[in-house]
Amino acid sequence: MDATTHRGGRRTRSPSVATLLSAVWPGLGQLYLGHRQAALVYAAPVVAAVVVLVAQAAGGLERFGLALLSPSVALTVLVLIGLLGLWRLLSMADAFLSAGGRRGLRAHPRRLWTVLGLTVAVVGVHGLGAYYAWSFYEAGSRIFVAEPGPGGETPGPGSSPGGEGMSGFPEATPIATPPSASARINVLLIGADWAPNRDHSLTDTLLVVSIDPATKSAVMVSLPRDLGRFPLSDGRIYQGKINSLLTYADAHRSEFPDGGLTTLVREVGYLIGVPIHYYAAINLPGFEAMIDAVGGVRIYNEKPIDDPEYSDWRDPSRRGFALSVGWHALDGQTALAFVRSRRGIGNNDFERARRQQQLLIALRAKLTDPAMAPRIPGLLAAAANTIRTNFPAERLPEMLDLGRQVADGAITRKVLGPPYAQRATDTSTYLLVPDMAAFARVSIELFGADSRYAQASSAP
Repeated sequence: MDATTHRGGRRTRSPSVATLLSAVWPGLGQLYLGHRQAALVYAAPVVAAVVVLVAQAAGGLERFGLALLSPSVALTVLVLIGLLGLWRLLSMADAFLSAGGRRGLRAHPRRLWTVLGLTVAVVGVHGLGAYYAWSFYEAGSRIFVAEPGPGGETPGPGSSPGGEGMSGFPEATPIATPPSASARINVLLIGADWAPNRDHSLTDTLLVVSIDPATKSAVMVSLPRDLGRFPLSDGRIYQGKINSLLTYADAHRSEFPDGGLTTLVREVGYLIGVPIHYYAAINLPGFEAMIDAVGGVRIYNEKPIDDPEYSDWRDPSRRGFALSVGWHALDGQTALAFVRSRRGIGNNDFERARRQQQLLIALRAKLTDPAMAPRIPGLLAAAANTIRTNFPAERLPEMLDLGRQVADGAITRKVLGPPYAQRATDTSTYLLVPDMAAFARVSIELFGADSRYAQASSAP
């Protein structure tokens, strides 16, 4: 890199140094050359962009990452990264030429190599940033389902955007929306064993998360997969199990014209007594890819598992799953078995639900580890194949803030198995029939005046 020289008492500046400074920060090279006005012109847009970025990141990396899942935000960031990269290259070129870099290239051939090296470095840095932003944009575009069209129509089954893992998974229109910013928000989390080559999907995990912004409290309600013979909102009785309702309703449009997912969302809300505003469907087999994408998780297994009937979803001939008490590092395949196994001594749906929560906590700890940054694109690709939701992407940071305000002691957890439902005695199939009087009491206990059961009891 050529040094500063003096010619005829006049001090000159190194083109290489000027180019390097503008590569570090647009405008620094111009300032080095004494061109203050040009330095301000080049530096000002970058300063403004950094101020915006710092303001966005001030709420924490989790909040910023969730904001990027909004396709519009990710696309804006992607465009800004590209424009700032071009602006930096323009500043570098201007600094090089203003310092007389074009003159004397034969005498100082290293100048050209220096400029080329800095150009490659700048393009590489901005290209990496653009790759990350594109990963967020692509994942957000696939995770968040499209809003209904002008006539209320929605894409039918098989039209889920991209991704093998959730291709063809049914979609749903919003059943209701929160009436105000301070109103209770109810989200149904669905864990389904969906795969594109299967003709059915069992929703073995049905968990409603209800957050009350006014009281900064939350309710978590799980419905057992074996709940059956329950009343529907139109007065009929569904004779099957609730984990089969999505597939049955989707295949019998004459009985359920709204389709499987919309029907499931509505009827779960009807059962627990409050409307479901949004849903998030998680493909449990695809969850395996997410665990592998983060490099596995570490958990402490509190009870021994010995399930001789467990069947691998990819290869049904592979049967059986066992895990001893203690710490274990789980890869995706083992983690999936950990959350799906429900047979064997001391094992049941309720233990499985506990393990699912435990694994989600372990996954969250892994996701918040700064060392995960290089794995983010792969994780986002796995999430795009695993998750579908109609929750508004732009509200994710708001929900994160609200979730942080809810203390652990302000979370009420319920599983609507016994004593709220009893096993049917007239069939050999394990079937839990809800006690609707008990459902009404627990709904009023959990949701107060928001419960439809409370409103029905107070009606004249």
